[in-house]
Amino acid sequence: MKTYPLECVDLLRRARVAFKAGRTIKESFRLAQLDALVRMLEEHECDFVDALGRDLHKPRFETVVSELILVKNEALYAINNLKKWMQPQHVERNLSTSLDECLVISEPLGVVFIMGTWCSPVQMCLVPLVGAIAAGNCAIISPSEYTTHTLKARFVQALKCCLMQFYGSDPRESRSFGRMVNLEIFNKTKDILWRSGKVAVGGQVIEGEKYIAPTILTEVAESDSIMQQDVFGPVLPVLTVDNVDEAIAFINRHEKPLCVYAYSSNSKVISRLMCETSSGSFCSNDSILQSLMVALPFGGVGKASGIGSYHGRYSFDTFSHKKSCLLRSTHLECVTYLRYPPYEERNLSLMTWASTLSQRSQGWCQIL
Repeated sequence: MKTYPLECVDLLRRARVAFKAGRTIKESFRLAQLDALVRMLEEHECDFVDALGRDLHKPRFETVVSELILVKNEALYAINNLKKWMQPQHVERNLSTSLDECLVISEPLGVVFIMGTWCSPVQMCLVPLVGAIAAGNCAIISPSEYTTHTLKARFVQALKCCLMQFYGSDPRESRSFGRMVNLEIFNKTKDILWRSGKVAVGGQVIEGEKYIAPTILTEVAESDSIMQQDVFGPVLPVLTVDNVDEAIAFINRHEKPLCVYAYSSNSKVISRLMCETSSGSFCSNDSILQSLMVALPFGGVGKASGIGSYHGRYSFDTFSHKKSCLLRSTHLECVTYLRYPPYEERNLSLMTWASTLSQRSQGWCQIL
């Protein structure tokens, strides 16, 4: 088993604690961190120029233009657009959801790791960092081991009545109730069923028919096997909590689920469960419906529930490469020649001046 230095383990632990505390979620915190990044680039420009000069013999002109200005523009652009980016995106509704509210919420992944490269050691670390901070994550940066002089930075930042209504008094005789797909899945589900909690409803199994009755388990403990894995069978474990805070804490103690379903007539409860937990999708007072809508992405988050999503444009995006295209005419050479060697202080001053003007308006260096 691979071991890691204690300082790395401690750094990761502190980053996870910070994220779970919710420090990075607020818009004000994200803006403050982005502002701090811009100030750091401005206040330590000479340090970056010196470090890249020693590491790569990189001219001051190139360091300022291709590393520092580029990162500052990225950060300022994020600052100017963050409020819009954080807004939930409302999507089209169909007949079955015409009275519902359908939206896509952008939530941070958690603690992210950014590995830099030697060829552009500042921008390759800090441009992704801007996105990570803007999205509300804690980030750990690992600059290239080959650029030993470049500044290193780390940013840590019920139920039985329902069954009878659906399937009658004997689900086995109901044409609406299915069976397990094969004996392997049947036996796995049966074993989990018998090792967890107490059967309150159902529990009947017939191997020859691969039949497991709709079953409700009570007195379930968090350590029971049924709580440690997905159950692709008609078994519902009921784990009792005292309040919403405890329910949220329980969800957040485990790997991120594919979906969180919340049933309540209290809109505040729904809102808290939606905003204070992370999952592939979220649905209130219904089930499965959110995974069937073409306008809503369906997929997981993290290693447990899966990465990527699909449905409509989201399927297209998942299986597409976003190719960047810049179509430029030769007419701009009368301006862009300023960035070419031989490097002159006059040209750098003109480009820095033009960038400063554009940063104040939209964080974009037009001259480049």
